[in-house]
Amino acid sequence: MINQERIIADFMGLVQINSPTKNERQIADLLTDRLTQFGCTVDEDRAGEKIGGNAGNLIAYLPGTMPNAPVLLLGAHMDCVSPCENVRPQRKDGRITSSGDTILGADDKAGIAAILEALQTVEEQQLPHGDIQIVFSIAEEGGLYGAKHIDRSLLKASFGYELDSSGRPGEIITKAPGQNQIKITIHGKAAHAGIAPESGINAITIAATAIAQLRQGRIDEETTANIGVIHGGIATNIVPDLVEVICEARSRNLKKMQMQTEYMCEAFKQAAEVNGAKAIIDLEKKYDPYVLSEEASTVKIACQAAKAANLAPRFESTGGGSDANFFNLYGIETAVIGIGMQKCHTTEEFIEEEDLCNTANWVVEIIKATAKATK
Repeated sequence: MINQERIIADFMGLVQINSPTKNERQIADLLTDRLTQFGCTVDEDRAGEKIGGNAGNLIAYLPGTMPNAPVLLLGAHMDCVSPCENVRPQRKDGRITSSGDTILGADDKAGIAAILEALQTVEEQQLPHGDIQIVFSIAEEGGLYGAKHIDRSLLKASFGYELDSSGRPGEIITKAPGQNQIKITIHGKAAHAGIAPESGINAITIAATAIAQLRQGRIDEETTANIGVIHGGIATNIVPDLVEVICEARSRNLKKMQMQTEYMCEAFKQAAEVNGAKAIIDLEKKYDPYVLSEEASTVKIACQAAKAANLAPRFESTGGGSDANFFNLYGIETAVIGIGMQKCHTTEEFIEEEDLCNTANWVVEIIKATAKATK
């Protein structure tokens, strides 16, 4: 169905474009040109201005030939985690890797390449299709900031798919967690550590006391918690009067996420109060969880299309967030689908050529199946 050598060459070209988070200008310009060539109208929103980036989200629209079909969303993100500059992809024995000193960037340029190849295939073969909306987002890594600040007035889709999971093609993520980020600043009292330690209140010790008693890691099958960053102290001869702890709570159950968050905040507050210190809590809701029924349109069409592409559909839950969390929040029923990227966020990242091609074929079948559906 698709042109296998073309998508492989396209992918290898895309990963060589530098696109660290908040610096997606170069790839955004290239993708704008590519989407325009396919007959899409392309809008770039102002999300980048809101987060200090140099490009916005690309929201493209391809008019369909089937006016009664639902509007389909296809999404992937343009940014990559570091080290992602000057990537030199290597192709050997059906696998694409980096040269070993950078990530590869399959997360998420494999998703971008699959969408572009599917669109080109639909155009070349004149396949019937409904209206298609393509969203290439910025700043997904580290907080989903592009999707969070997207111009929602430009979103027209009925349901869709985010191509952003390490599972192999055929995987459909029906459950994903929400995340709260918790920043705790503990204010103690400085003193000379050698002359008058009794006069001080050690903020680091208080934080350690709270951390030692916390339930963290895997809380249950839906919920996790992690202490991620600690900053504090300026010298060994000073009782530290300030420490900052940044942690998170995640769950696929919103109530559980709230309960875990409150529990963690209370542990730091109590530890500070008992020791005569003060804990300032700064809570940021990163995103809400989503849960899709196996009877949801997006899930049923993904299953049907997977079978048509000779893939075995399977339902999975994940512990990670994606742009789909926000699209679901905005009322666009969106599933994340597996595209086969492996060992993401490491210099050992790779993707099998077979998975890259199977993903593009799956997207073509999703487009065809959506064309037969009704609004």
